[in-house]
Amino acid sequence: MTESGENPDHSQRPSKSAHKSTRAFRTISEVSTDLNLPQHVLRFWETKFNAVKPMKRGGGRRYYRLEDVDLLKQIRGLLYEDGYTIKGVQKLLRDGGGKLAPAATVAAQTEPSNTAPVTNLKDNRREDLQSILAELEDIRTELLDDIT
Repeated sequence: MTESGENPDHSQRPSKSAHKSTRAFRTISEVSTDLNLPQHVLRFWETKFNAVKPMKRGGGRRYYRLEDVDLLKQIRGLLYEDGYTIKGVQKLLRDGGGKLAPAATVAAQTEPSNTAPVTNLKDNRREDLQSILAELEDIRTELLDDIT
C-alpha cells in the first residue's frame, strides 16, 4: 500500500531496464520482458541470426547491449508484424552487413511498387511472374464479385 492507502498496480510499473543507463547491459530476463518474448525465443534467435551476439559471462549468463536489444526489436517487428520468415530476415541481415536498415527504409525497399518495373530479372522470368500476377488479379476480382 502507498501512503495514500492505495494498492499500487504492479502491471503499470516500468520494467527494470527502463531505469538503467543506455550503456548498461540487459539480462535475458529484462530483454524478454521488454520485447514480450519468451527467453527461449531469444536463445533460438541467437542460433539463427549471427548478428545477435550477447556477451556471455560466468555460467553462460547473457548480457545484451543496447544495440543488441534494438536489433532484436527490429527482428521481432519483421517476423511478427511484417510477416517476414526467418530466412527473409537472414537475407536482410546478410545484405546489410549484419545490420538492418531502419524500419521505414526496410519497408520502402520491400513494398511492392506498381510503377517500378523489375529490371534485374531475366525476360522469361519476368514474363512468368507477370502472367502469374495477372492470374492472381483475375482470381481476386472473381472472389470480390462473389462476395458482393
